[in-house]
Amino acid sequence: MENLTFVALEKYAPIVPFNWRTEPFLVLDFSEANPELPAVNVQDTAQFSEYVFGKLHAANVRVGVGGYNERRVIYARSSHFQQTAAPRCVHLGVDVWAAAGTSVCAPLAGRVHGFANNAHFGDYGPTIILEHLIDNQPLFSLYGHLSLESLAGLYEGKPIEKGQQIGSIGTYPTNGDWPPHLHFQLITDMRGLKGDFPGVCTLGERDAFLKICPNPNLMLGLV
Repeated sequence: MENLTFVALEKYAPIVPFNWRTEPFLVLDFSEANPELPAVNVQDTAQFSEYVFGKLHAANVRVGVGGYNERRVIYARSSHFQQTAAPRCVHLGVDVWAAAGTSVCAPLAGRVHGFANNAHFGDYGPTIILEHLIDNQPLFSLYGHLSLESLAGLYEGKPIEKGQQIGSIGTYPTNGDWPPHLHFQLITDMRGLKGDFPGVCTLGERDAFLKICPNPNLMLGLV
């Protein structure tokens, strides 16, 4: 499964309505290398959101991105990431920071594998996981921090067409109490889970999780 082959990017429908090849975007850094973070109270979601969208406004862009395999300091904001022997701090997806209400679409045809409202502070909030087949191998795509309306009418096994809108980016506190963004993650082994999957792991788990969570840019298509 580590050798999963991805088809050309042209075969995927856009997941969010941004053209990464023509539209400017800002890479946001939430690691300890960012000297601005100590001055931001990330536990206060309103202040955290003002920081994120203030950065986008200052850069004159509509969207910010980043985070895959990034060792982040912001997860100390929530006890949700402190429930293991070591704190979880390595981000396993790509974040797309954009306005609440931004549409989220399926990159490939598939079916609904699971969905849930993971409603803890700092968690995903409304979450959808799709199952696709590539070369007869299952590949799962996870969409976190959605609007609550995104879960309406879903059922396990519901067929989803390529390019079909499956939801929209939510706002806080409904979205797990985060500045509005999409957490997009690819997974090759769900480990028996439904409607949820770790989006952040400990340093000790990093290698194991990266093997089953390939770089989402393979499908997202960031330049």
